Amino acid sequence: MPSINLSIALPRLLLSLGLSLSLIATTTAQDAADKPAAAATEAKEKTEASKPPAEAAEKESKPADSKPAEAKPQEKPEAKPEDKPEAKQEKKADEKPAKPKKEAEPAKPAAEEPKAEAKPEPKKITSLGYSSTPFIRGQRWKVHDMNRPRPRAIVPGNASTYDKPGTAPSDAIVLFDGNNLDNWGQLLPEDPGSIYQPLWSVADGAVTVVPETGHLRTLDTFADCQLHIEWASPEEVQGASQERGDSGVLLMGKYEVQILDSFNNRTFADGQAGAIFGQHPPMVNASRPSGQWQVYDIVFEAPTFKDGKLESPAYLTVIHNGILLHHRRELVGSVKDKELQPYSEDQPAGPILLQNHGTPVRYRNIWIRPLN
Repeated sequence: MPSINLSIALPRLLLSLGLSLSLIATTTAQDAADKPAAAATEAKEKTEASKPPAEAAEKESKPADSKPAEAKPQEKPEAKPEDKPEAKQEKKADEKPAKPKKEAEPAKPAAEEPKAEAKPEPKKITSLGYSSTPFIRGQRWKVHDMNRPRPRAIVPGNASTYDKPGTAPSDAIVLFDGNNLDNWGQLLPEDPGSIYQPLWSVADGAVTVVPETGHLRTLDTFADCQLHIEWASPEEVQGASQERGDSGVLLMGKYEVQILDSFNNRTFADGQAGAIFGQHPPMVNASRPSGQWQVYDIVFEAPTFKDGKLESPAYLTVIHNGILLHHRRELVGSVKDKELQPYSEDQPAGPILLQNHGTPVRYRNIWIRPLN
């Protein structure tokens, strides 16, 4: 092997080593300087790629800068108007609102076994009465007796006015309705035991007494009853006392309630309008002026007999123009002018009789309700 001169070779070796180290350092520095630029270039490319084509084209049209791009810190891209939430809401304004989601139905409880239905407890209908209450004295019924018959329903009538008569209850017998005298007969003075066709006049809904033709009586007979009758004395006053609008209504043909123009007319007390003639004066004088319609509502209880003897007398309740004149007044017998007529057993019922004393008294709206 040839010998090496160290004095020459060593300096050359060191020089080569220094050059290599210098080259390595330069290369390392260059690489360190190139890395930021490359990163900036890469970020720039990404930014330009996210921009719209128009902006990218504008960038391309510009001449490239000869100077190397300096490394800049990466900036966050600004939010574009179309990326803002408000813009998105505007775009969705025309869209239909989303349907609300149905709430989850609660879980159904587990089906229980059907229970046996309880039998309903019976309830008493107390409005129909009772069976455990005491008997009413003198009756065969108990207090609130459930077996006691209930009253039947009727339609009540309408009250009269001065110009128009009223109507009768649905269970009443209409004796005169202003049209005809089909329910009446005439008792002539010369033949009082016979019944003739009526001779009194009917006009304008009323029947008027015709002098010297006798009394008017019903064809049917009645005992206990409720009687409604309206009457009017002549408007032109003639005579005085008993000669002024005198007539009368007789129950069973012999128990009289007096009819008379008693408006400012002095006469004996038991002979004025509303009196039980010859027996009991009325409690008050409730007469209207002459010619006006007067109203009687009468409740009559017929006398009863047993073995030919009086068992119970007759009773009268009289209401005149809505005013009570007699309250179940006991009668001492039948009517007879200026005398007392004792009771006599005849038929258990009799007619309703309207008297004719020669003055043109008018009648209308006559109906009766038998009470037995």
